[in-house]
Amino acid sequence: MRATAAAWLWEAIGSPSDPLTKELSMLFLGCASSRVVAGGLGAGAISAAMLFGGIGPAWADPGDPMPPPPNCTAADLAGVSAGVAAATSAYLFTHPDVNDYFTSLKGQPREDIRDQLQQYMDANPAVHADLQGIRQPLTDFRNRCQ
Repeated sequence: MRATAAAWLWEAIGSPSDPLTKELSMLFLGCASSRVVAGGLGAGAISAAMLFGGIGPAWADPGDPMPPPPNCTAADLAGVSAGVAAATSAYLFTHPDVNDYFTSLKGQPREDIRDQLQQYMDANPAVHADLQGIRQPLTDFRNRCQ
């Protein structure tokens, strides 16, 4: 907004390098009474720029963006993530065969893991459904807070 007000001010009185502006400045600044007049004109121009300079952007700008939905802070994300991690840990400890499978994936190339994981989930739909249910709070958070 400051740039807009300054641009409007220089359009109204001329740029500082404009010969007419320099001449008027020298004329107004020649004596004490002229300084008062120049100060008054300057103050008036600045006041007008401040008053009217923001009108265009105010009409063009729809306003502040919508505030984020409640419970979408970094702390909320950490809390949801911690809950999902704790539930996943509990699930893996209570399902040793699933825990063993995920542990066996360690150290393999990412592309191989993706394919193997898809095959495992297709072969074990109950495990897939359980893990999706555990992750659901994180999915809900992401959908709500995007």
